[in-house]
Parts: sequence; C-alpha cells; structure tokens
Amino acid sequence: MSTANHDRPPMVTGQCADVLQVIRERQPVPSFELTANLAIPEAAARVRDLRAKGFNILTVILPEFEFRGVIRRNVALYSLGVPEWPAPGFLGEEGQA
Repeated sequence: MSTANHDRPPMVTGQCADVLQVIRERQPVPSFELTANLAIPEAAARVRDLRAKGFNILTVILPEFEFRGVIRRNVALYSLGVPEWPAPGFLGEEGQA
C-alpha cells in the first residue's frame, strides 16, 4: 500500500556499501584508491551496481594521474552528484528532452 519505497535510497551492502561510503567521505575518489588501497578489485563494477540502484555517481576520466609516484593513464575519478539519490531520470519522473 505504501509508495514510500521510492522516498529513500535502496539499502546497499558489501563492497557496494564500502564504495559508496568511500565516495561520500573522500570525493572525488580515484579508481586506484578503491582497487589498490581498499582492495576492491572490481570497483568499476560496484559503481555500475550503485548506478543501477539509482545513485547519482559521476565519473570523470583523467588522461593522466599520478599514483604512488607513477603516472597512470585514463584514471576514473568518482564523486556523487546532487541529488545523491535518485539520479536524474532514474524514477522516470523527469520529462526533459
């Protein structure tokens, strides 16, 4: 009977919860922070999972990024957009062209 299930973000657990918490606390977060420092080997997949749940995670690809003294190429930086949830258009309520 309740439509409140669309009033709050869905619950996330496991690595998705870890990724979301780190992005919230440290944004923007380079992908290496998640994979190398936090041992989340499939960080991009967890970000994709969070987006599928409606979280407004933004990605910027940096052509070069220094990590542990080495220049890395095409590194993702993750951050949360506003609103954090739902991402614009996720609930099908946005009528933008």
